[in-house]
Parts: sequence; C-alpha cells; structure tokens
Amino acid sequence: MLQGRLFVLGLGPGDPDLMTVKAARMIAAAPVVAFFAKQGRKGHARSMVDGQMRHDVEELRLEYPFTTEVAVEDPRYLTGMNEFYEVCAERLRAPLQTGRDVTLLCEGDPFLYGSAMYLFDRLRTECHAEIVPGVPGMSGCWSRANLPMTHGDDVLSVLPGTLDEESLLACLKLCDAAVLIKVGRNLPKICRVLRAAGLFERAVYVERGTMAGEHIVKLAEREDGPAPYFSMVLVPGRRYAR
Repeated sequence: MLQGRLFVLGLGPGDPDLMTVKAARMIAAAPVVAFFAKQGRKGHARSMVDGQMRHDVEELRLEYPFTTEVAVEDPRYLTGMNEFYEVCAERLRAPLQTGRDVTLLCEGDPFLYGSAMYLFDRLRTECHAEIVPGVPGMSGCWSRANLPMTHGDDVLSVLPGTLDEESLLACLKLCDAAVLIKVGRNLPKICRVLRAAGLFERAVYVERGTMAGEHIVKLAEREDGPAPYFSMVLVPGRRYAR
C-alpha cells in the first residue's frame, strides 16, 4: 500500500464562493495539489483556488493530450485518453509512495462526469482515497437561471450531447426534465432533437453558469452555432400545481 493519502476534491460549478468549507480547508493544508488543464491554459480548477494554497505547495499539472480536437467516437480518443490517465496515475504515485498526501482538484462533483474519477479508479486499491463532493455544475446553472427543474414525480435525465440524434430523442421521450451536457459543437444537433421532441421552446441555454461572463437565455433566442465548453441546456419538468 502507498503510504500517502489521495483526496479528490469537488470544487463546485465555478464560483469560488460555492466551494465547500471542507474543500477550502483541505486545499489550504495540502502539500501536493494536482489538477487537469488544457494545453496552453492555466486550468479552470487551478484558477478557482488561486490564493488558497500554502506557499510551499508542490503542483502537479496534468495536461490533456487533446480536448475537442479528436471526436469521442474516434478510436484514437479512447486510446489516447487511457494512456493519458495511466501517466497521470503514475505521476500521483510518486509523492504517494513517499508518504505525501495528494489533493486532486475537480470542477463540479468528482463522480459526475469528472476526469478525477479515472485516477481514483486506478489508485483506490493502492492507498487511502477519499472523495469530497462538490456542487454539480448543473445545480449551479439551474439555480442561476432561477429554473425549478423537477416537480412531484418528474423524472430527470442527464444526457451527453455526444449521443447520436436517435438516442437523444429516445431518451428525451422517457423523461420529464433533462440536462444536456457536453454541448459544444453538438448544439445544432441538440436543437434539432429538442424541436423533434417538442421541447425546444421550453429549453434554456446557460453559458459559464456562476462564473464571470455568465450568459443565460432561452435556447430559442440563441443561434444554433457551436457553444463554448462551459455550457449546457436545461429542460425543466412538467410544473404540476401544488
């Protein structure tokens, strides 16, 4: 067993004030902090903890080999990301082997589409590993949009925009409310599917929810062109009377 402990911290939807007290306390004490980042960028999770880390912290920058450059359905994507996570896990093992605790940062909640879960899976049997939950991005977005999502016995689905149109439409027919994530270049496809499902006029588009540059608008009022990375589409439920 590795002597160091692994702490995976959910940082919340983007606004540093929405970080949990526990996460902030652990960041301030962490001897080693690891975080994911896009090539040439500081890293959003790293930016969220500016000024909160100790002066002698060791930072481990985990730089994605690609983000949107390779499509998810391309065989190179799965191979490349698997290799990347293996390398990242090995980098975290180095301080853990010497008895140093490692804190891995994750936007939103680590177990909800978070990259951090792939390192947790690789290391959980080798050391003490603990997850600190965070406010999910979707929660931050529907709160900022003042959009109650589920009512009574409404069924909520979280749907990746990377699904094909037929699958998206089938899933939408089985739920009352939906959160569509991984929007990006999939937004035109999402709009077509929502129109086919009769949900387009109900949908709300949220960009950079809780962050600087936040933009919230009815989807029908936005052009169908590609969206930035931090965006999602919300379809509220049936709004039964109470």
